Amino acid sequence: MNKNLGWKMGVIVATLVVFLFGIIGIPDSWSGKGLLAAVGNRIHLGLDLKGGTHLILQVQVNDAVKVDSDNAIERLKTDLRARKVNYAEITKPDPVNEPEKIVLKGVPSESRSDLLSIVQDRLPEYGLTSGADNSWTVAMKPQALADLKKRAVTQAIETIRNRIDQLGVSEPIIEEHGLGQYQILVQLPGIDDPARVKDIMQSTAMLEIRQSMGGPYPSEQAALQQNNGVLPPDTMLLPGHSIGAAAGDAGQVWYLISRASAVTGRDLRGAEPSRDENGQPSVTFNLTGEGGRRFGAFTGAHVGDNLAVVLDNKVQEVAVIKEQIHDTGVINGRFGEQEAKDLAMVLRSGALPAGIKYLEERTVGPSLGTDSIRAGVTAAVIGMLAVLIFMLVYYHAAGINADIALILNLIILLGFLGFSGATLTLPGIAGVILTVGMGVDSNVLIFERIREELRGGKTPPSAVEQGFSHAWITIVDTHVTTIVSAIILFIFGTGPVRGFAVTLSFGLFANLFTAVFVSRVIFDWILNRKERGEALSIG
Repeated sequence: MNKNLGWKMGVIVATLVVFLFGIIGIPDSWSGKGLLAAVGNRIHLGLDLKGGTHLILQVQVNDAVKVDSDNAIERLKTDLRARKVNYAEITKPDPVNEPEKIVLKGVPSESRSDLLSIVQDRLPEYGLTSGADNSWTVAMKPQALADLKKRAVTQAIETIRNRIDQLGVSEPIIEEHGLGQYQILVQLPGIDDPARVKDIMQSTAMLEIRQSMGGPYPSEQAALQQNNGVLPPDTMLLPGHSIGAAAGDAGQVWYLISRASAVTGRDLRGAEPSRDENGQPSVTFNLTGEGGRRFGAFTGAHVGDNLAVVLDNKVQEVAVIKEQIHDTGVINGRFGEQEAKDLAMVLRSGALPAGIKYLEERTVGPSLGTDSIRAGVTAAVIGMLAVLIFMLVYYHAAGINADIALILNLIILLGFLGFSGATLTLPGIAGVILTVGMGVDSNVLIFERIREELRGGKTPPSAVEQGFSHAWITIVDTHVTTIVSAIILFIFGTGPVRGFAVTLSFGLFANLFTAVFVSRVIFDWILNRKERGEALSIG
């Protein structure tokens, strides 16, 4: 028995040391403040304990569908011209509610095979159906539409995460919100400028470089009058800013811009804040190899023409193309230092695939978080002390056994939080308290069974053996059912519910180790030190 006890005690001590390291790591100092700081660095607090901002965002997935269908229209026009297929018009009948549907009118019946070939080869995600009067409907297939919307949400999550990470927000939660369609949950603990973070998250930052065909005009009406009331084909009017007599209200003017883009933000390789020749803040961007080739071909073919830098459908800058440009450009504007840094960061992180709308916003102040910590810790300490005292009073010396197991259970649970980087929330503290209750329940089952065996005339070693063997099945059954429930909560729950599920699940696994293995080793150690026939103090 001594040999078996030796390695079992070694396992317990090693477990204690490992998880204590998980809680405090290697502190800078062993003073009280040093240890508290070490614990704070290892165990991350959630939004409800640290303070911060809670947001629920709605991804406007139809924006992504609209962009895809707009590109499909441009490809159709190009391929129809290449195959010399005539048509009257290409429109989207309901661009708001059904942006995935495109209608072609006036296509000759003899061109049906060419149109079918174009859609099948160039637009495999779209289907083609015929209508009256030589009209055709090109609509995105249902599965492709669902996949596109799902990708839009996933890409929005990744883009927002990239932007938040670059801002240095610690332990953010950015995930799909299970309670609504196409929604994202964002929790940002400890941020001190929520307005700036919201602006950065919401900015689509879609960079496009297009050809400028005219302007600036002081108003849209002036631009139309300058072009005889009708815009040239494949052009559009976009707002911009200008300094001078031509500017309208608030310095806003309008430019006639080509619909097609030479390059877009998807072609960006990087972006950094810089300064222009006048020492003003600007943003320098670099293009990928393919983007640089297209940009070089575009600028080479339009030397002497005007180039417009468009950001979020607003003209930031118009300049004359003096020579061919390949893979580097500069965005000038009336930026401040911080605005230039934020724009460069947003461009680096990629453009949002669709706009986002704020559905819910809650702010938790640091003082409220401190109050929550104080209340949660107070409840946990009082509950733990009450349990420890009860076990000592009711089970006498055996209660010390249960108390040691419970304390080790708590150390293992906190060490797990430190190692895994899991976030401790207020519901997580509730999970810790519930784990303590489950630990007590396990010890009560074992101790009462040992009492029954002792009353039946069994010797202490035999009573302990029978008590653990008979209580084991009941303990496993109760723990497994609770763990399954916690796993379901984790899969289908959101942030706070998941925090509760994580602490409860691992606490129950730890309890199986402490209530069965650790408690049994302590009993064996006590029995090994007693004389044969000496009574066991268990109340």
